[in-house]
Amino acid sequence: MTSPTETAPRRAQLVGTGLVGGSIGLALRERGWHVTGFDRDPDRAVRAVEVGALDEIGTDDAAEIVFLAVPVSQVPEAAMKALSSKLSAVVTDVGSVKAPIVEAVDNPRFVGGHPMAGSEQEGVDGASGDLFDGAVWVLTPTEQTDTEALMLVRDVVSSLGAQVLALPPERHDALVAVVSHVPHLTAASLMVLAAEGAEESGALLRLAAGGFRDMTRIAAGHPGIWPDICTENRDAIVEALDRLVESLTAVRSVVASGDRDGLLRVLERARAARVNLPSRAVQAEALVEMRVPVPDRPGVIAEVTTLAGELAVNIYDLEIAHSAEGDRGVLVMVVDESTSEAFRGALFARGYRVAVTPLAS
Repeated sequence: MTSPTETAPRRAQLVGTGLVGGSIGLALRERGWHVTGFDRDPDRAVRAVEVGALDEIGTDDAAEIVFLAVPVSQVPEAAMKALSSKLSAVVTDVGSVKAPIVEAVDNPRFVGGHPMAGSEQEGVDGASGDLFDGAVWVLTPTEQTDTEALMLVRDVVSSLGAQVLALPPERHDALVAVVSHVPHLTAASLMVLAAEGAEESGALLRLAAGGFRDMTRIAAGHPGIWPDICTENRDAIVEALDRLVESLTAVRSVVASGDRDGLLRVLERARAARVNLPSRAVQAEALVEMRVPVPDRPGVIAEVTTLAGELAVNIYDLEIAHSAEGDRGVLVMVVDESTSEAFRGALFARGYRVAVTPLAS
């Protein structure tokens, strides 16, 4: 029994206790949550308890949030089951394809999610409570998404160290095809090419130094998840592969023709883009507070946060100040000063009036 001076721990449910699910469990428990969960492989759930990713095996009707860490093809069924069996829990997933899942799970308490974090390690034994530190965690709310559900998921995943980015589901899938799915297929193709070459020359793989190892590192990831991903996000992946083939064909032409200047331009452009990749660390830039009066209607928070995601605006903090009277409130966000003007202009174009105040004195 909880004493009057104690606070009962917050409660979460995990469905799936592999690498990502186990990491969520570890991170939550490190922050004082009580985590219950299960897995289609009972032995894996037992191991999750042993490594500290779960408090206990089973379901928890008192859980306020349910994380679905299952293959993308299984998410809709798992989501509908969780939503039908819980009276009030918010349900989110971690799948790397979003549009077909969000379309299949048409429920205000479901928030599509995708943590952009991983490891070459497999299973719950490779799980880590700091896997999400500084990682981007994409949420894909729609107009039907309940505002309180979205805020809960955002707050919980932010507490795990992640930077939350909201995107439309279809936009997420197109972007992830370029930055995640096609790179994995490319790394796998390079490794197959090297393996075939090694059959002819035993020295080939011994020559695979830092550059090759860096490029193909992700090919060591568990292959079992990729057939589902490539099926569910087939169109976006094929389009990105076509663009990659066109790019490689152009580079081949430059190399074949001996165009030194053309090759140098390609390499300089690639280098500049690589150097300017965003860091996972929070930048020590000036921050501003943006206060946006918003109407009390479904989808307004999703509209604002998704717009931020499209503009690459990182929202460091977010809260809603509800009005005691009327049907309006104020959305309070903390963002980088460098991106605030573009964000402010885009909000103004959509009919929002925005007050911006620097946080630094």
